[in-house]
Amino acid sequence: MTLPAVAEQAHGPADQAAKAAAGATVDARADGRLAGRRVLVVEDSVDARLGVQLLLEQAGHVVETAVDGPDGLAKLGQFHPDIALIDVGLPGMDGYELARVARSRPDMRDIRLVAITGYGQAEDRHRALAAGFDLHLAKPVDPIALQELLTRL
Repeated sequence: MTLPAVAEQAHGPADQAAKAAAGATVDARADGRLAGRRVLVVEDSVDARLGVQLLLEQAGHVVETAVDGPDGLAKLGQFHPDIALIDVGLPGMDGYELARVARSRPDMRDIRLVAITGYGQAEDRHRALAAGFDLHLAKPVDPIALQELLTRL
């Protein structure tokens, strides 16, 4: 028994975002800009970490992941990403402390740090920026907005 071939379709927001991100990557290459970024995802939730990693890799980015604050700090130094997406509620060392330590080290000062948090009030944003983050994004992060952010930075 054989099944008929099915045309490729985007079924959900993640699929649509991946396709949009892939298109943005192609456009970026066509005009000579760097298409892919080196991105570190520091997230203790397995599902969230793997979901963001897959989305970013499909868009042409080189991705490393870390599961907690100390692991994230080590990977910042080893991988030296262009951008680090850091959950603020991490075990071992929260994201705020991770950002403060990273900003105190000369070899990490040029890395763009993006706080990812379930808290989206103005006070939360100010706290993230005061800790050394460049940007603050509230969860759930829109995949298309995330790709636009990576293209912009």
